[in-house]
Amino acid sequence: MSWDISIMDFPKDVHNVAEIPDDYQPALLGARGELIARIHELLPDVNFADPSWGLLDKPGFSIEFNMGVEEVCSSFMLHVRGGGEAMATVASLLRHLQLRGIDCQSGDFFSIQSAQRSFDEWQAYRDRVIDQRSQTDGGGDPNCQRSGQPHAP
Repeated sequence: MSWDISIMDFPKDVHNVAEIPDDYQPALLGARGELIARIHELLPDVNFADPSWGLLDKPGFSIEFNMGVEEVCSSFMLHVRGGGEAMATVASLLRHLQLRGIDCQSGDFFSIQSAQRSFDEWQAYRDRVIDQRSQTDGGGDPNCQRSGQPHAP
């Protein structure tokens, strides 16, 4: 289970997702290898051993980069787990790439101002799911952690 951000070339002049025209066609982001190189400029420790799926593993959080299998990217997805500096890292990445993302939890454009509330809501949901699983299956998955660390289901 993750907090997800969908990233693509959204229009720069709209203030919320509802303003995106129905016929809007986002520009391609470019070659996947070039996009990975740009990500590495800011986050050199993202492991892209598989160019379609990168992993940034930090104390307190992890971010998976779902780049897709196509050589040219039209979008990519971030799957965030844990807590800590995850939101600030996402905000820095979006600024660095000069792109916008949609916070899939809220359905709005990602902003550092709204991210804390959205992330807190996601963590509360995650904790409820983990508690429910733990109550129904006699203790839950021993590989799952409730501490906010990466790799929760």
